[in-house]
Amino acid sequence: MDAKRVLEIFKEITKIPRESGHEEPMTNYLMDFAAKLGLPAKKDATGNVLISKKAAKGKENVPVLVLQAHQDMVCEKNAGSNHDFTKDPIEYVIEDGWMIAKDTTLGADDGIGIAACLALLESDLPTGPLECLFTISEETGMDGAMALESGFFSGKTLINLDSEDEGELFVGCAGGVNTMVEFKYKKEAVKTSYKTLKLRIFGAQGGHSGDDINKERCNTVQQMARFLYEEGQKTNFQLVKIDGGNKHNAIARETEAVIAVSPLQKKGLEERYNKFIKELKAEFAVSDPAVTGSIEAYKGIDTRFAIETAVAKKLIASMVAVHHGVLAMSQDIPGLVETSNNLASVKMKAPGKIEICTSQRSSVDSAKNLIADKVEACFRLAGAKTKRSDPYPGWKPDMNSKILKLSFDSYKSIFGYEPKVKAIHAGLECGLFLEKFPGLDMISFGPTLRFVHAPGEKLDLASNEKFVKHLVDVVTKFK
Repeated sequence: MDAKRVLEIFKEITKIPRESGHEEPMTNYLMDFAAKLGLPAKKDATGNVLISKKAAKGKENVPVLVLQAHQDMVCEKNAGSNHDFTKDPIEYVIEDGWMIAKDTTLGADDGIGIAACLALLESDLPTGPLECLFTISEETGMDGAMALESGFFSGKTLINLDSEDEGELFVGCAGGVNTMVEFKYKKEAVKTSYKTLKLRIFGAQGGHSGDDINKERCNTVQQMARFLYEEGQKTNFQLVKIDGGNKHNAIARETEAVIAVSPLQKKGLEERYNKFIKELKAEFAVSDPAVTGSIEAYKGIDTRFAIETAVAKKLIASMVAVHHGVLAMSQDIPGLVETSNNLASVKMKAPGKIEICTSQRSSVDSAKNLIADKVEACFRLAGAKTKRSDPYPGWKPDMNSKILKLSFDSYKSIFGYEPKVKAIHAGLECGLFLEKFPGLDMISFGPTLRFVHAPGEKLDLASNEKFVKHLVDVVTKFK
C-alpha cells in the first residue's frame, strides 16, 4: 500500500456521483469492491457499509481495528458552471503539488479517507483484523452515524479518516445543530414606474463553517442584508427576490437580490451600492481579497410582484441582527473556537415562503443550546417560524487514549518530530459513535485539504504521502 495507489482509487471515486442523500452509486461501488476482493461486506437499511478483513498470519490475536470515512461529499460549484453533480465526474488539475477542482468541490472530504480504507483492504500488509466503516450523509446531519445500529461493527478502537491537516492528531470535536427559519409573505405589486435592478456579491472564498469560521471571511448573505438595511433608511425600494448561500456547513460565497426602485432614486442607489462594494473590498482585503459585487438592470422572469414590504423589512433586519461567526473561544484549549453560528443561506423555493438556514456549533452542549436559542429568538422577534434539526454531540478529548499514544509515537518515529494534538471546531461522527459504543477509543487524522466545502477545494499530494506512511505504520503496529 502506498500513496500512489490511494490516489488512483480516489481518482476513481471522483467519477462517482455521491451528493449527500444520494450515495447509492458510491454504496454500490463499495459493495462491488468488496466482492471483487472476496471480503465480507454488509449494508444496513440506511446505506452504511461495513467491509471486514481477517487478520494476517501471526496477527490473529490482535484486536479488531475500525477505520472510518463517510461516503458523501458537499456539492458546491461556481456561478456559471454547468457541472451536474448527479452524473458528471469531478474535473480536476494537478498544479504545484496540489490536486485541485477549480470550479467545483473536489470531494477529497472524505473521498481520500475512503480511498485509504480501500487500499488497506486490498493490501497484503501484516495487520490484525480490520473493519472499514463507510457512513452516509455525514455532511447534511450525520444521518448514517445517527442511524447506526448497536453491534454493526465489533472493534473497540476506531480511526476516523476525516481530518484536513496533516501532522495534526484530532482527539475532540464540536457538536452541532441546525436552525431552519421560515418567513411567510404575500405578494405585493411592483409600482408601475419602478425600475428593477440586480445586486450581486460574489467572489468570496466561502469555506467550511467549522474549520474556516474564525478566518473572518465574507458572508455574502449577511453583507447583502447589511446594504439593503442601510439603503432602506434612504430609499423606498421593493424586494423582488433574494437568493444566497447553499449548504448549511458552507459559508455563503455568492448572494444576489433583485429590487425595484423609482427612477428618481435609481441613480443614487447605484452610486451608494458601488461605494458599498468598494468599502466591502477594503474591509475584507486581507481575509477575502477576491470578494466583489455588481449592480445592473434586471429583465428576468416576473418582476410584476415583490415581497410585501413589512415582511421584507423584518427579513432584512433579522439577517443583519443575527450573529454570524465566532461567539466564544475555548477556555481550555488555546486557539480553539468553542461556539459559532453560520448564517448559511436564504432561499425562495416555494411561493409565499422564504427559507433561511443557519448552523450552530459548540464543544460545550450548554453553549450550543445558547447560540441556537439566540438565533431562534432573533428570527422569532421578526415574526418567522423556526425549527431545529436533531443535534449531534461533541467528542470530548481523552488524553490517555491508547490509539493517541500509538499514533503520536508512530508519527514521531517516522518523521523525527512530534505531531500536534488538537480538537477541532468542525463536527466529526466520533461523538455519535461514542454515544452508541461507550468506551470506544478514537482518533482522527488525514492529509492536508484546503477550501473544503467550496469550489477550489484541493488536496496536498505531499501531505497525502505522509498521511499514508503514518496510517500504514499505525495499523501494522496496532496491538
